[in-house]
Amino acid sequence: MLRLGRREFGAHEPVIMAIVNRTPDSFYDQGATFRDEPALARVEQAVSEGAAIIDIGGVKAGPGEEVSAAEEARRTVGFVAEVRRRHPDVVISVDTWRHEVGEAVCEAGADLLNDAWGGVDPRLAEVAARYDVGLVCTHAGGAQPRTRPHRIAYDDVMADILGVTLGLAERAESLGVRRDAILIDPGHDFGKNTRHSLEATRRLGEMVETGRPVLVSLSNKDFVGETLDKPVKERVVGTLATTAVSAWLGAQVYRVHEVAETRQVLDMVASIAGHRAPAVARRGLA
Repeated sequence: MLRLGRREFGAHEPVIMAIVNRTPDSFYDQGATFRDEPALARVEQAVSEGAAIIDIGGVKAGPGEEVSAAEEARRTVGFVAEVRRRHPDVVISVDTWRHEVGEAVCEAGADLLNDAWGGVDPRLAEVAARYDVGLVCTHAGGAQPRTRPHRIAYDDVMADILGVTLGLAERAESLGVRRDAILIDPGHDFGKNTRHSLEATRRLGEMVETGRPVLVSLSNKDFVGETLDKPVKERVVGTLATTAVSAWLGAQVYRVHEVAETRQVLDMVASIAGHRAPAVARRGLA
């Protein structure tokens, strides 16, 4: 069982987390949702297409112009409050590694702190415990925020992923974060080359076997682009293929740009797995 905000999700219920970037320089949408109006329209569309979680980010993951904690909060806090006002039941996640930002967005109504940088600020888990919100525990290979991996190597990448994410999850739980509000994320591309991310996907079942809900952030990432030799705007098919494999292996939460397409993939895989009935059943019955 996964419990975030007002929502509860069963063990075999796939969950879509829609990305809403409040940045002028995001790698995929180049700032399309930096202003309030298009960002709020994006939320409306994502919810109507089946997203249960809205993930709001104020700093792009890659290198770029320095963004202070104050500026990150300026980009996210008021927006969180407005999304909460408009959508009382949606789960609001904020993609941040900073405890100061985490505190401010929780005050504004956030339900989940998505720490993509592997606990680099240990106080963020303390904020999650204090506000009784969820926490994503991610493997980033020890990378500092907004840096790219350079000649990184692992003896066993999945062993490292498990050691880090489970350690972060156990610490969060010891601080008071609810077990049913903690997710683990292999951190595709974060502190990894393409072969590491492919292996992490191939061995995702090892994370699922821990019994903790697994979140994957696959959408249009570099490992997809390098695998298929495709630029960022031509990675949707590769992303959806990776999504289908991840769903078959048991991941539960999917952080995505393309909500409607992901919903169809997840529904199809769930039906093949026997966890979801077909939407209609007419063939051969008349």
